[in-house]
Amino acid sequence: MRGCVHPGTMASSDDGLRATLAEIEREVACRVCRGDIKRCRLAICPYLDRVRDWVLERTDLRSTNLFGASPPGAFVGSWGYPRVLAGPLVPPLQEDTSMLDASEGWLAHDLAEILRFRLSLVRGKAARRVADARAPDPLLATVQEGAMASRPIDTEMWLAKRPVLVSPFSARAPPSGPSAEVTRVELASNPAVPRRVDYVTSDTDLPAGPAVTDLYGHGITQSHITRIFSVGLLGTKDRRRLVPTEWSITAVDDILGKSLVDGVRGSPWISGYEVYSATGLANTVAILLFPQAFMFEALEAWNLGSNPTPVHDHEFTRGRKTYPDQIAGAYHATRLPVLEHLTSRGRQAGAIVCMEVYDDWVPLGVWRYRELARAALSKAPGSFDRLDDAEEELGRRLRLPLANWWRASVLRSYLRGQRRIGDFPSTPRGGRPVDTRCGASRTSRGPGVSPISTRTDPRKSRSRMRWARPPRGSHALEGSLPRGRTVHRGTPTEVQNPGVFRRTNRRPAPTAP
Repeated sequence: MRGCVHPGTMASSDDGLRATLAEIEREVACRVCRGDIKRCRLAICPYLDRVRDWVLERTDLRSTNLFGASPPGAFVGSWGYPRVLAGPLVPPLQEDTSMLDASEGWLAHDLAEILRFRLSLVRGKAARRVADARAPDPLLATVQEGAMASRPIDTEMWLAKRPVLVSPFSARAPPSGPSAEVTRVELASNPAVPRRVDYVTSDTDLPAGPAVTDLYGHGITQSHITRIFSVGLLGTKDRRRLVPTEWSITAVDDILGKSLVDGVRGSPWISGYEVYSATGLANTVAILLFPQAFMFEALEAWNLGSNPTPVHDHEFTRGRKTYPDQIAGAYHATRLPVLEHLTSRGRQAGAIVCMEVYDDWVPLGVWRYRELARAALSKAPGSFDRLDDAEEELGRRLRLPLANWWRASVLRSYLRGQRRIGDFPSTPRGGRPVDTRCGASRTSRGPGVSPISTRTDPRKSRSRMRWARPPRGSHALEGSLPRGRTVHRGTPTEVQNPGVFRRTNRRPAPTAP
């Protein structure tokens, strides 16, 4: 998968950075930075005018020595991979700060409040190679220890200079506050590490995929799993490494989705069409479930005033093996809630997810799509027996005309063009009904084979037999046996279809005098 790094798979820095930049340029329509996070500055960002004054008044965010309750939090950058900037996230606050790094609960807050959460986190950064996670120095070991905690932990951090807010946004990770080079980090209290987290991170023979699935199954929050994945605490000993935070978010979504999809594919289909939706943080997620084997498509539209055609990525029943370049991290972020929902119901369905981005949007990370999809699927659906009625309801929940969505959708075209076996007549052209049961031949012990001889191997017979294709419609399993590979049973008097087999060297019968 491109755009994320598993502890067992080394991705090149060019691939990861190219995916990151493409996603930012696609989503951010800022007239100042044009989606280039290297040029993003708080002082001139039109999206941050509501919090600009608040950040400038916070003198405690500009100190070189900070003491506060880390949520806990850690951040690993992607620039310069495989030599990256890693360090803790520490706010100058001594209270319950668990909400500052727990995206699962942010949907209940407004945009300005979420930005205040994130911009108050001072990020310490130190250059480390990704392989250093296997044998960390004291600073990195302290960051890893703090990342394992489930509750805020008092942390003191020393910086080389006053922190500066340079690039608050990233493609998939939530925004972060001012940053500076960190020289020293100490934990002032013992971290509260869940027993299962301690067990899994101590197991250096457990691969990263099963480790993520194990923690998820034991109730560890996804933000917590992503954090310890990012700082290199999961995977076998010789494959552990630091993973950029934005890549680890998508990697965890993908791993969890793959752990659920096989169970979903073995479940019965839903009985009708269902429509779900949720709106928040200048985004709308609308979901159409339809009775079909599991397949998935995600579509995203922004800058709606220009009447755009959405971008999309999709997979059919066999899944996909390439990274979704068009939708990027939002693809896996919305696919996971759909699989969670179907798993909880013990059902299988196909899904089309439509995502709208409105003008007052700020890049907060793909978590917003994940949580909006979960919120939508937790509500009672609009249920319909006909696809036309479901599409009409879906169109009422979206601002962009439905025709624009269907112009880009692959699965909708598949649904409209699909023909099922019930659409075909059950009586063949000759007027003779087809027995669709397995083993349709009434006189044969084999499925669909017309008996003609008691000999089991016609090649050893003195009167050789030659295969002739049966007439169309004469057998339920016509053509299922390869030519020359059939077994002949029965007697010549039991032949139901003369001409299926014929003798090629048989002497003519004598005539009566």
